[in-house]
Amino acid sequence: MEGDYMVRNHINKMLDELPEKELSPIFWAVREIYDRFQFQIRFQEKGVVVSEMESRSQALIEQWDRSFTAQISEEVKSAIHYEQYKWHIFSFEIQECLQGNAAREAFDHIPKDDVYVMYQNKPNVQLYKNAQHILAEDFDTEQDIYIFDQSFKWTYIHTHEDMCGPYFYQAGNKRTGRDGEEG
Repeated sequence: MEGDYMVRNHINKMLDELPEKELSPIFWAVREIYDRFQFQIRFQEKGVVVSEMESRSQALIEQWDRSFTAQISEEVKSAIHYEQYKWHIFSFEIQECLQGNAAREAFDHIPKDDVYVMYQNKPNVQLYKNAQHILAEDFDTEQDIYIFDQSFKWTYIHTHEDMCGPYFYQAGNKRTGRDGEEG
């Protein structure tokens, strides 16, 4: 505890010496650390156990691609910049899905015990065990995050764009549209 107090004092002293105009980037860096901490605490409080799937991550990412984009040609993927953002299959309406509040509700209500979580530009997939109480709102601070079940039957995506998503796709889902109207 004494070490924590010393660190806090050093940080406060450095901040006090900086001109006001230099504080904005520090605020955003601290805000990112704080948000990550709150994100982790939220799941701990729900009893979710998070583990890294380092050795299986690449295979899981490839399986996500096969499961949710099998019928989409490489030409179409290239045209919509799929490699930049996988969720473009939904924002470009290539793949039918639920969007907006309908997607959030579908995710909240689908049974989920253990789920995989991946981010667009990060190589490691995580396994969230005991995840039955997670909700769409738990991921509102995350960007370009993909949550999917272990059998690859459904996926939920929260993007970095306020006007895109979130998206929920389930095998056999025949609903589409911004707010889930029949398509």
